[in-house]
Amino acid sequence: MTDTAVAGASSDTAVPSRPARTRPAAKPHGQWKVDGTAPLNANETWKQEDNGLNVRERIESVYSKEGFDSIDGTDLHGRFRWWGLYTQRKPGIDGGKTATLEPHELEDKYFMLRVRIDGGALTTEQLRVIGQISVDFARGSADLTDRQNIQLHWIRVEDVPEIWRRLEGIGLSTTEACGDVPRVILGSPVAGIAKDEIIDPTPLIHELAERFIGDPELANLPRKYKTAITGHPSQDVVHEINDFALVGVVHPELGVGYDLWVGGGLSTNPRLAERLGVFVSADVAAEVWLGVTSIFRDYGYRRMRTKARLKFLMNDWGPAKFRQILEDEYLGFKLPDGPAAPKPTAPGDHIGVHEQKDGKFFIGVTPTVGRTSGEALVTLADTLEKHGSYRLRTTPHQKLVILDVAKEQVEPLIAELDTLGLSARPSVFRRGTIACTGIEYCKLAIVETKVTAATAIAELERRLADLVESKQLPSALSLHINGCPNSCARIQTADIGLKGMMLPTPDGDPTPGFQVHLGGGLANNEREEAGLGRTVRGLKVTVEDLPDYVERVVRKFVAVGAEGQTFAEWAHSADEGDLQ
Repeated sequence: MTDTAVAGASSDTAVPSRPARTRPAAKPHGQWKVDGTAPLNANETWKQEDNGLNVRERIESVYSKEGFDSIDGTDLHGRFRWWGLYTQRKPGIDGGKTATLEPHELEDKYFMLRVRIDGGALTTEQLRVIGQISVDFARGSADLTDRQNIQLHWIRVEDVPEIWRRLEGIGLSTTEACGDVPRVILGSPVAGIAKDEIIDPTPLIHELAERFIGDPELANLPRKYKTAITGHPSQDVVHEINDFALVGVVHPELGVGYDLWVGGGLSTNPRLAERLGVFVSADVAAEVWLGVTSIFRDYGYRRMRTKARLKFLMNDWGPAKFRQILEDEYLGFKLPDGPAAPKPTAPGDHIGVHEQKDGKFFIGVTPTVGRTSGEALVTLADTLEKHGSYRLRTTPHQKLVILDVAKEQVEPLIAELDTLGLSARPSVFRRGTIACTGIEYCKLAIVETKVTAATAIAELERRLADLVESKQLPSALSLHINGCPNSCARIQTADIGLKGMMLPTPDGDPTPGFQVHLGGGLANNEREEAGLGRTVRGLKVTVEDLPDYVERVVRKFVAVGAEGQTFAEWAHSADEGDLQ
């Protein structure tokens, strides 16, 4: 048979066709505006059955009277968060068991209570009340967080109503300090006082808090929702890693206002926020916040909690579509195009002494990795008032900023603050180190963090004193220590970021340690754009060896880094061998 005949036979003979392959239908994301509001998992079910805000009445009328064992399990592990309450870790459970035990096996019958401080703004009276609550109900515990809150521990449910009464009597609360809600609003610690401020965000922060915090219509979001607003050119609110952020800018034709960023977040799937390219004037800023928040509520992914942050929606939509939906469906008007903010010209932690616009001074001070105590907070309030200051701010860097200090009081106050463990002139390592709660209290943690960080700071100050003396040590170096992969301490945006984990040892017993990330950072006076750190395969360090490692890598940078090169720039370009 010829090839032609074969060809003809092939064309004339019917060949059975294979059934077309069909892909399984894509599962719905649980977007309310697309898929309907029927809950697709147990978490969404209980949120719809009873709004988290409603648990307050049960805490006051039942649980505080009948005790911990009377608490409904869904309330305990779910709705309590809507009022700033998490059960804390039971002492004595090592990090190797974190992933293997059930929540009820890890938790103690005590709570972490998060005091919500929008914009970080406090009076000395408020500070004193928080400190006394700590003394009376929290065994003296108090931690400054990198979300501008203050966290207390060892709280009994029996004491929660009295704590609320004291806080609310001075204008503070724990409302929506945790949960699938709009969390605390980060604000510039120098809002309204800095000489070089572009726009004061204080009125906007107050409006958002008063209008929307505790609103049942916004109290069932897919997951947590973080806001940051600054009008200061240092860009001091880590805006690139928040769901919604406004950064002060000057429009060449429209004057002062904000640049809008959406969709940032770290945790185990880090993503930096993106600019929508719009200019937001002060008079529409609250409506823009409500629009973006409502998009998250209506279009956010709810089926899987691992995909339920706004950053996943932004990743799929992109900024152009997000802007279109915001303008067309939620605002009903177009936002003008706007400029990006220029590179920051000063550090955003505000450490040191700075003149205010009214001629007085503010002083930025650092405790050791945010750890303080109730007694220290009460004493601090007394100390500030003695020197004529009645206002202060918490910061997104676990620091404090003292306001309204007269020139002649600056040095005497700095001296007294030093005795309280608050330094206005800290070392590079004390200034640049932050740490999450860690295994001491957190049920998710694998390693200890606060003591580890404090020990590392002290060791590095001693070991690298020669580099300080010779002025070879970088003027800024961030060391962020996290007890688990969730990045509450922002490990991917640090010069040296440490993710807690258990590491194998030669004898087979795992030991606490860290995966190392190098060269991350947010926009600051040394870098124009944010960037995530570099992870080197196999680069891990035990808790015990941490000071050795940091000393080694810093000395290597000093020895071989190019002139004018930052640590982060060097870390991204260095050979892996130099980073070990």
